[in-house]
Amino acid sequence: MKKVNIDRVYHTLEKDFEKVAAPVVDLIQIQTQDPFKVLVATILSARTKDQTTAEVCEKLFKKINTYRDFNNYTEKQIRELIFPIGFYKNKASYLKKLPATLEKLFKGVIPDTVDELVKLPGVGRKTANLVVAVAFQKPAVCVDIHVHRIMNRLGYIKTKTPLESEMALRKKMPEKYWVKFNSFFVSYGQRLCKPINPECNRCIIYDQCNRVDVKTKHAKN
Repeated sequence: MKKVNIDRVYHTLEKDFEKVAAPVVDLIQIQTQDPFKVLVATILSARTKDQTTAEVCEKLFKKINTYRDFNNYTEKQIRELIFPIGFYKNKASYLKKLPATLEKLFKGVIPDTVDELVKLPGVGRKTANLVVAVAFQKPAVCVDIHVHRIMNRLGYIKTKTPLESEMALRKKMPEKYWVKFNSFFVSYGQRLCKPINPECNRCIIYDQCNRVDVKTKHAKN
């Protein structure tokens, strides 16, 4: 197996990212510069297409500007506001609980560390890492299904779960890449390095990839 040059991979995907639409959470940060709205968008985005998340956030943020605004709505009303987000019933419950938890634990301030963020309802390590990186521009290794898949396909790491991938990347990947790499990999995974039939014939990091466990009809000759 050839050694993966992560510097080359990172900078190649960075240039690619500049040409395409950013993932929805990045767009919310660009548009609002508001950690609260980035947090909400990140919670909503889990297992939901970016287009759906963007449409729901646009509608939601016309009514919800601060965490206290959730107190003005019942859980049922929040469900209606965020439908058709994936798992909208669970997420409505998290958002309804968010104001009380924020005030009790953090005096209403969105925390900027992973260990603190995971204490909030509906926030796991992936969400927490993404909020730290996107909202606060602090180094954080956010591993979702795209990062987990592509890093293992490349042969840069060999792990079985996103959590294992996060820990492996913390040890191996240069910290200077932590803040932005998730955005690059998510964008690339959504468009080209897909779970089934990745488009290897169009891949711009093909020469760095060991294509571990890849079976595709779109292979380069």
